[in-house]
Amino acid sequence: MDFTRKDFLRTTALASLAGMTISGAACSTNLPLKNKIKPKALKKGDTLGLIAPASPIYEESVFNEMLGNLTDLGYKLKLGNHVRNRNGYLAGTDEERVEDLMNMFKDPEVDGIMCIRGGWGCNRILTDIDYDVIRSNPKVFCGFSDITSLHMAFYEKSDLYTFHGPVGKSVWNSFTTDAFKSVIGNGEKVEYIIPDNSEDRFIITPGTAEGMLLGGNLSVLVSMIGSEYLPAFEGAILFLEDIGESVYRIDRMLTQLKLAGILDKLSGFVFGKCTECSAGNNSLTLEQVFDDHIKPLGIPAFYGAMISHEDDNVTIPVGISGTIDAANQIIRINDSAVV
Repeated sequence: MDFTRKDFLRTTALASLAGMTISGAACSTNLPLKNKIKPKALKKGDTLGLIAPASPIYEESVFNEMLGNLTDLGYKLKLGNHVRNRNGYLAGTDEERVEDLMNMFKDPEVDGIMCIRGGWGCNRILTDIDYDVIRSNPKVFCGFSDITSLHMAFYEKSDLYTFHGPVGKSVWNSFTTDAFKSVIGNGEKVEYIIPDNSEDRFIITPGTAEGMLLGGNLSVLVSMIGSEYLPAFEGAILFLEDIGESVYRIDRMLTQLKLAGILDKLSGFVFGKCTECSAGNNSLTLEQVFDDHIKPLGIPAFYGAMISHEDDNVTIPVGISGTIDAANQIIRINDSAVV
């Protein structure tokens, strides 16, 4: 079901007029940000470069439907030379996928870059990327799932704000499209609210928190622990999502974040949706796992934000200042992420 803009998106100016009073935990961070780079806003008529840095789209009909959907959004399209390539579960060789990525950043005709899908493969190319080139040619860069690797690396190595949002083959309904264009096209300081008819939600710890919005796919994020491509999480709001993981695996990965010292650094925590994450017999529930790992932190936290592998998704600028209101299950973007 599609939702209208008013169901999930309001400006922070309206929020401030509401004068909400929140009880419970309250956390914030005033840590100075490094000199981060905002890309140019992506407007109607701009050229969107399409790349496949992870897995390919296997069905030609799906690929063509994606091209039609993105054209209907008002963008001109430029395809990477290897965007249709296949190499098992990868969209071409590591060298081909890096080549397309770097060419899109270097190409003056390309205004923004969108990954056509996730899958697997981005971690494999992190050591081969020229991060100085990306820093010198900042552009809107969008995707989710396996693209989490690139979001983290670009923020850490190139100082670029990127966007955890739809991929090319996403369902471009009104919900997802409005969020995307509001943040990437209009540079709005938006407020994301879970639609009233979404039942898959619960509060872990009430309260408000402010910090850098960092995160993405849980499985991908934990696979980067110990590498030089993860940013510091001190005072950050960690947002996560995942798909197809049993609850015990979510437990295991949150434990890994805990043992790595990441959870103790956070000012806030949001888990979007864990799609097809079954508990099975003799299992803890997902809520129990969050109670075990997140509630003891004493930071504002909730589950159920529209960050997921499902049809309705928000767009979050990675690394931008944000605020969460866990009692009301709201995410606010505090600053424009584009110029």
